[in-house]
Amino acid sequence: MQPKFADLQAALAVPMTQLWVELGQRQLRPELMDQPNLDPQAHQAAMLGLGRINSLTRSASCLFPGIRRLAKLYPARRLRLLDVACGGGDTVRAVIRMAQREGINIDAHGCDISSEAVALARAASEAEGMESHFFQTDAINAPLPGSYHLITTSLFLHHLTEADAESLLRSMAAATLDQLLVHDLIRSHVDLMLTWIGTRLLSRSPIVHIDGPLSVGGAFQLDEVAQLASSAGLVGAEITRFWPERFLLSWSRNAASN
Repeated sequence: MQPKFADLQAALAVPMTQLWVELGQRQLRPELMDQPNLDPQAHQAAMLGLGRINSLTRSASCLFPGIRRLAKLYPARRLRLLDVACGGGDTVRAVIRMAQREGINIDAHGCDISSEAVALARAASEAEGMESHFFQTDAINAPLPGSYHLITTSLFLHHLTEADAESLLRSMAAATLDQLLVHDLIRSHVDLMLTWIGTRLLSRSPIVHIDGPLSVGGAFQLDEVAQLASSAGLVGAEITRFWPERFLLSWSRNAASN
């Protein structure tokens, strides 16, 4: 028998004071969004709320300089991009809009383990009249498809154990033709406070209210990201810090061969 949603909320919620005190060490906790058989309407409401937050924090803008760089290096080809753990597809759609404004020829795809997320991403993309492709896959336990010039993931790494995070980086590096980009939170007191406030201002979803602060507790700090990249064999990886308390990990085959 599946637990009621209210019971899950009570079981997974952690007091802000406890999260604040524990930020010195990474605390990876179960989140509501990751629970099986989550109510589809509640799931969709949460993804829409996260999409608003991602838009305000300009998640896709962190990724776009890498897209622009590849487009300039290879102006004659259509740039193929895969966004791993795409959720409701808001990052893919934002990237497509930016590419269209700059005249970049892009073929953007997204994948997610959740069939509900993939369905929402497809519907939202179709509603905007965008040409994109979304599919369901388990990015941790199955190889990523090849033939993509750029493989990205945004706000996914903090959901993973260190072993799975390293495995994902290896898988992305093995599959990409040119470059990988990883955008995520930085675990800090500033980010915890901003997340607690932002999730409540920008979404009515109790899932977002609970999962947002939990995500900060599960996020990596910059030295931990650097260690993950090194362990995954990403020679020449670069880590850039962005406001508000975000980072971008960038690695390319050219950097690895130099």
